[in-house]
Amino acid sequence: MAALRLTRAPPPLYARGVLRPSAPERSPTLGLLLGLLITVSAVVAYSAYITWQVTGLRKLQTELVDRNRKDSLQLLRIQNDLNLLAVAMRDMVSSDEPYPLTAWSAQFQRIRTDLDDAMRLEAGFAASRTPEQTAFLTGSVTQFWDAVDRVFDLAQQGKEQEARKQVTLSLQERQAALSTAVARFLVQNTENEEQAGQRIVQIYDRVQRQVYVFLAATLLAILLNGLSLIRWNRRLFTRLAEISERRSELAQKLIATQESTLRYISRELHDEFGQVLTAVGSMLRRAGTHAPEGSSLRADLQEVLQIVQGTLETVRSLSQALHPVMLDEAGLESTLDWYIPTMERQTGIAISYEKQGNPFQVDGGAGVHIYRILQEGLNNVARHSGAKQVRVLLSFLPHTLELQVQDHGTGFPERLNNRGIGLVAMRERAELMGGQIVFSRPPEGGTLVHLTVPREKAESYAKEDHSLARG
Repeated sequence: MAALRLTRAPPPLYARGVLRPSAPERSPTLGLLLGLLITVSAVVAYSAYITWQVTGLRKLQTELVDRNRKDSLQLLRIQNDLNLLAVAMRDMVSSDEPYPLTAWSAQFQRIRTDLDDAMRLEAGFAASRTPEQTAFLTGSVTQFWDAVDRVFDLAQQGKEQEARKQVTLSLQERQAALSTAVARFLVQNTENEEQAGQRIVQIYDRVQRQVYVFLAATLLAILLNGLSLIRWNRRLFTRLAEISERRSELAQKLIATQESTLRYISRELHDEFGQVLTAVGSMLRRAGTHAPEGSSLRADLQEVLQIVQGTLETVRSLSQALHPVMLDEAGLESTLDWYIPTMERQTGIAISYEKQGNPFQVDGGAGVHIYRILQEGLNNVARHSGAKQVRVLLSFLPHTLELQVQDHGTGFPERLNNRGIGLVAMRERAELMGGQIVFSRPPEGGTLVHLTVPREKAESYAKEDHSLARG
């Protein structure tokens, strides 16, 4: 059985012990759930926003920046082919070249093949170009190659001068126009990349600002929820402290009422029934002296007198068990010296009683509580443990008074340990003395009840108890 340690009840929350009824408070569940829903909704909404921004950024980088860069590479390739054509046409019209114009046919064919491939690829990458610009570029290239075909046809017909004149008047101008158009496209791509870069920076800046706003809103929501939790926890602990204080006061009143009732019943048994039985016994003795010697009447009177004497002893024992007068007259030690042998005779359990240390005076209410705790502990042993031997140790230490009740029986049943009225009363009595009581199961089995009471608390408790009784 695990050890159960008890702590003192919290200090009184109301002055002079007046407990004011508090109005029922609204449950914080709805507010906390609403705060949680707002926080989760904000996280989901911001996650969706970030996903949308990242998707747009990826689309911008993939569909615009990357395609624009690939398009620029193909435009550079086209421009390079156009430059090769310009060099070739310059050589064609130069008077220093001894070759006929048809000698450049193969070179123009290779350049045409590469240029057509570059145009085809570039058309797939051109994302920001208008249809008019695309049509102009395609038409200009087609017209240029048509003019090249006419020049080479004239050269094959032997019209070299006319063919060279067409190169100067038509081909070079068309090539220059194409180079200018490609250059404009390259400039446009550069501008598009700059604009895309600016848009990317704007997106990053916007997302960064939104991150700060979201973090601030999230922290605010968490702060509000945390403050709400703290507020409701403080109210809850205040209510628990009130309930604990009320429970402690109720326990004190119940214990005080119990002791008062037991003291009253003990006094009535001792004073009223005891006196009546004593008077009856005296009358029986006088009647017996007047009865004839050896008569049946005298024998009957003696038998009734014995019954009365037995009843008187039973009443006195019951009176002492309910509230030993010895506690008030002789103190705790003498009461335990009388009570333990009496308990041995009544239960048939062998009780080993030991005392340690230098005894000091324990009087008043503290002695009553210690006596009741021992009484309840021994009653539990007799009712539940099945043990035949019990060890009781009373230790007078410099700063504490300790009481131990140990048996080697079956131990407390779990249901009794959790709900037993007697154990609850033992805990309450220990708390009222400012002490501590522990119920444990030693390694060798059984149950150990260990009560520890501070010496100064026991003495001061007695004074406080008397003052409360006067009040």
